[in-house]
Amino acid sequence: MVGKSNLDIIHECDNFPYHLENPTAYDSAFKDYYQFKVEGCQVSLGYVSADVATKLPSSKHWSLDQGNRILAFQPRDEEGQHVKALEGRNKILAQYLQSVREQKIFRVLDGWRSELYPIYGPGKELILSMERSATPLFGVVTYGVHMTGYVQTEEGMKIWAPRRALTKPTYPGMMDNTVAGGLSTGEKPFECLVRECDEEASLPADVVQSAKACGTLTYFHVRDSRAGGEIGLCQPECQYIYDLELPSNVIPKPGDDEAIDFQLLTIKEVKDAMAEGKFKPNCAQVLVEFFVRHGILTPENEPDYIEIVSRCHRKLGFPTP
Repeated sequence: MVGKSNLDIIHECDNFPYHLENPTAYDSAFKDYYQFKVEGCQVSLGYVSADVATKLPSSKHWSLDQGNRILAFQPRDEEGQHVKALEGRNKILAQYLQSVREQKIFRVLDGWRSELYPIYGPGKELILSMERSATPLFGVVTYGVHMTGYVQTEEGMKIWAPRRALTKPTYPGMMDNTVAGGLSTGEKPFECLVRECDEEASLPADVVQSAKACGTLTYFHVRDSRAGGEIGLCQPECQYIYDLELPSNVIPKPGDDEAIDFQLLTIKEVKDAMAEGKFKPNCAQVLVEFFVRHGILTPENEPDYIEIVSRCHRKLGFPTP
């Protein structure tokens, strides 16, 4: 059995069609979604599947324009006036989503996190904060940090890779980046990294201070059954990428129930596991990008090099900070 190529790995994560490359595929996919908008903001903030849009309970705070395929959040106060203040909008949205959760309409909300994710407008302003587990329902851009921890040994570079707990609602048992986590409203990327390193890998802050910021990685993912909950939900994401060379005597250990264990793997072992589909899709893409930056993947040994590099930095088409 032939394993996945590096381009296959990229496509598995960045799998929403590109309009310029395949207009037919893009149009076919796009017709199954509504644009998510917020009253007072003219631009689309995400894509909502038609199934989700039509199942959302009716409310004075929402409008569904089936002709133009727009789902709009239009928060109203008790007098029916438009709520313009951010705090008021967030409160109305939180109450509505909690009600939807209690009605058990969408399985993805079973993974409720009580954690808020930011949604930005076209002027980079914070326009909403939304419960983390609900963000795939509305297809909004979410943000996170991913760090590759590695060790230089006599056998060459090795990478620390955890296995996700079997109890996790998303991608249980799959392999992950050394540390990864979502960016909450108001949280800075490096603050998030330090917190996640402590929680997930028991890495102290003084060790994490040596982590190097290596840019961002963006992709537009459409969720399958491994993600938990409904399939076909859009998940455009921006990940802040970090590298951390660890001393040989610093060993990551699970600090919570997120991971089963950590394994120190050779580059070949990591590549083989990626080709066999053992890594969570976005974590595999992060590792491909890591291999490019460290000269492990080059134009000489990777025939799809240019496409791979460009696909790691997709323009998402929605506002970002």
